[in-house]
Amino acid sequence: MKTMQIYAFDMNCVGHINHGRWTHPRDQSARYTDLDYWTEFARTAERGKLDGIFLADIVGVYDVYKGSAAPVIETAAQIPVNDPLIPISAMAYVTKHLGFGVTVNTTYEPPFLLARRMSTLDHLTKGRIGWNIVTGYLDSAARSMGFEKLTEHDARYDAAEEYLQILYKLWEGSWDDDAVLGDKAAGIYADPSKVRAVSNAGRYYRMEGIHLAEPSPQRTPLLFQAGASARGQDFAARHAECVFIASPTPGAARPTVDALRAKAAAFGRGAGALKILNLITVVVGQTEKQAQEKLEDYRRHASVEASLAHYSASVGIDFSKYELDDVIGQNSTNANQSALAAITKQAAKPVTKREIVDQMVLGSRMKPMVGSPEQIADRLQTWVGEGDIDGFNLARTVAPESLRDFVDLVVPVLQERGFFKADYAQGPLRQKLFGGGNGRLPAAHPAALFRR
Repeated sequence: MKTMQIYAFDMNCVGHINHGRWTHPRDQSARYTDLDYWTEFARTAERGKLDGIFLADIVGVYDVYKGSAAPVIETAAQIPVNDPLIPISAMAYVTKHLGFGVTVNTTYEPPFLLARRMSTLDHLTKGRIGWNIVTGYLDSAARSMGFEKLTEHDARYDAAEEYLQILYKLWEGSWDDDAVLGDKAAGIYADPSKVRAVSNAGRYYRMEGIHLAEPSPQRTPLLFQAGASARGQDFAARHAECVFIASPTPGAARPTVDALRAKAAAFGRGAGALKILNLITVVVGQTEKQAQEKLEDYRRHASVEASLAHYSASVGIDFSKYELDDVIGQNSTNANQSALAAITKQAAKPVTKREIVDQMVLGSRMKPMVGSPEQIADRLQTWVGEGDIDGFNLARTVAPESLRDFVDLVVPVLQERGFFKADYAQGPLRQKLFGGGNGRLPAAHPAALFRR
């Protein structure tokens, strides 16, 4: 029986993709600057045996809608937003098994420094860290970082390929497994003959240096990625271990899932090398009636303005220029193509601005799952069976209520049916998810080429 993986999807800010819900009287997301908020969040996720917490991030602001950042500043739509890496050590300290996936942008972070930062977190979490590889999609981010505009979509992936080669060299090849001796009697901490500089002289990056961190439990963190374009799917199939998608139905997801698995096999990794996770929003009550009442309560606190501002920047289309019943097409864009595909290209019919508003205001790119614990479990099982996905990225609605509801109501039903683990496996995060003996990347992964 195929058991599913589940991650709690969040962001170090007030309004993630649950726009306006910070105004709900029970919502606590304004506590995001309080470390206790994050440790409580982590404890709840581990109590529910979730596989991990996944923290999104952006570098920049959403300023496409109405040509201004004012709508998102006013509604706290991912601004203010704090660094996603900082709370992870504290969350790891209060948990034992929970994994942590964190988004870091390849376009604006020097690879040499990111390599050390991720190795440090892999040490401090005892091998429970993962990295979500993104290349960026906001012109505002490019301007903030000193560039005239955002690099073209495919060129960002070209640079990311080179970026990953540098990281693989540092993580996998700079230090031998037995380089660290810790010999107090001889006064030798590490054997210099087993530590070496790595170099790169490519189109996008030039560097030479020794990785500053000694080998961590996983060496290379668990690799996450999301991409709907052909180039993005190729990149994910070559490098990623967990792939995020955002499809509205299992039937819409299946072609993407099949294509990703086929591409991974073509790269010599095998179809089973990928864990594919779909974005969902769940509203659950003890009964279907209670869930529907909760849904209506949540919707009363939703912000249409924030949702449109967020989505406009995500897809590079200013929705303030459309009427509610105008049809939105799949246009060529230099922005987030997976966000656009989620509602347009993969939809069963053309969608209007009104339908986008209806979906986006509850924090997802598809309609929320609403029902009793048994009904939610049924739908999750259908997704895994018909969509051939491996699990879910669970977006929040009202924090921390929605996660507690899922853990207390849905998880026990899934466990009773045998579709979700009763306890964690041992070992680093990669070993928990894929098995194997030591949590290292398999030999078929391209990073293995850089091992000594």
